[in-house]
Amino acid sequence: MSDFDAIDSLLDAVGPQAELPPCHVRRELRERARLSKAQVARALGVSPSTLSGWESGRDPTGETRTKYAYLLDGLNAKLATETATETETAPAAEQPVTSGTAATVTPLSSPDLGQDEDGDDVELLVAPEPCVLCGHPAGQRVAGFAQHLTPADCRSTATGAPAAPPAGQPTAHTSKAPLRTTRPARETERSKGPARHALQETSGPLDLIREAVQGALAEHRGDVDAATATLVKRAIPDAMRLLAETRKGARYDVIAHPWIPDILKKHTARGADQIWEARPKWTRHELPPGRHQVTALDINGAYLSALKTHLPLGQLEHSTGLAHDRRRSGVHLITPPEWEHEAVLPNPIGQRDEPGPLWVTEPTLRLLLRLSGPKHQLCAPPQIHESYTSGATENLLEKFRIALKDARDTAIEQSDRVTLEYVKAMYSKFVSTMGESNYNRELYRPDWMHLIRSQAFANLWLKALKAHDEGLAVVRAMGTDELHVIGDWRRVFAEGRAVTEVKVKDTYTAGTDDAEHEGEGE
Repeated sequence: MSDFDAIDSLLDAVGPQAELPPCHVRRELRERARLSKAQVARALGVSPSTLSGWESGRDPTGETRTKYAYLLDGLNAKLATETATETETAPAAEQPVTSGTAATVTPLSSPDLGQDEDGDDVELLVAPEPCVLCGHPAGQRVAGFAQHLTPADCRSTATGAPAAPPAGQPTAHTSKAPLRTTRPARETERSKGPARHALQETSGPLDLIREAVQGALAEHRGDVDAATATLVKRAIPDAMRLLAETRKGARYDVIAHPWIPDILKKHTARGADQIWEARPKWTRHELPPGRHQVTALDINGAYLSALKTHLPLGQLEHSTGLAHDRRRSGVHLITPPEWEHEAVLPNPIGQRDEPGPLWVTEPTLRLLLRLSGPKHQLCAPPQIHESYTSGATENLLEKFRIALKDARDTAIEQSDRVTLEYVKAMYSKFVSTMGESNYNRELYRPDWMHLIRSQAFANLWLKALKAHDEGLAVVRAMGTDELHVIGDWRRVFAEGRAVTEVKVKDTYTAGTDDAEHEGEGE
């Protein structure tokens, strides 16, 4: 290809771009339509952070711009139609306009053209708007609706769509069709199979969960196993819809893909990043003399409870040599303190073989600072070398957590296994796919994933400390939900299936004659 051919190719690609309204109007249209950034981004095939940029100063290009303009035109038209239906007597100047520069409306000066045959006001548009009937550009509004004045001008007669209303019939008052621009040339019809997602058009978070379960059971004709399998399979996108519902009206944008430091990135496809989560994996070396009955306790909803943790709101910022700020959250490079209680309690940073500094999360650091404080005095304070943090809140996911908790509690009360497994899959997969995942492309916050998981580990560790302080012998602590103890644990922990309670996972005998117990029954 010659240089001139290349230039000609570029020139051919240059053409008029679809007009877009100002950034604040784009956001207003989306919010008035009660659509989340995740929903719109998914429809356009972009990330939610890209959409955030379009609503704050940047503009899309190419085909994506055309699709975005089409969406905004459709939202504006639908909202305008609904507004006109509710307030038919409002002045036409108060009606919304289409995307692009704000089109001014000038009343026709001719007495013959100032009204149609039905007496409705006719207005001349400086910038054409899509006809309410055929979707093609029209230069007039009738009673607040852009449309052609004669059937000959309206292209709906050529496509089989309804023509312009005949004389003697109301025009805008009877038309309920949304005002839409012509769809870009592409596939216009989609296969109309059974609905795969029931999480639509509901009145609240619990309704999302309940209607999804009812829809799955109806789809599989009451087959509990098949319905459960379907719901578990789609748990991730459904969790994201639930999150969007619980974040409506919130001050902060949860769905974001901010800059992430290299320590939070995997260096190989199957490798790990540099963050140490402090996962407990501890077994007591020596038991008290004699033989004992050991109870393995199962901590309910460990990851669900861990959603209440201090999460950074924005992009992580680097700092060195600063004291810990409880108003911020993130990851920290620390030298952990010496731990001298291994005989009775696990090390709060987990089983780490390599000495020296390591990157830990906010829950781990706060746990170490707590244990070094005047109340416990179990270790020295950790030494903080550098941090990546942002302003934080403990309640970022609180409404999301409560919605899942309430659904879980109701499912347990009603012996509803389908909902119980569905909710469990939603919160566990939600946490596990926040990082570099092929299953959840809406939310990329590996820092949040590490923080939530570390909070679950810290919660288990604190239960071990509570058991120890109440006179129980802690035998084992594993992962997020397994705690083995000797003694009357029911005076320390409430038994049940709620997230604040524990249930028995196993019991076994251990002691002098069975010192090498290997966890039979686990």
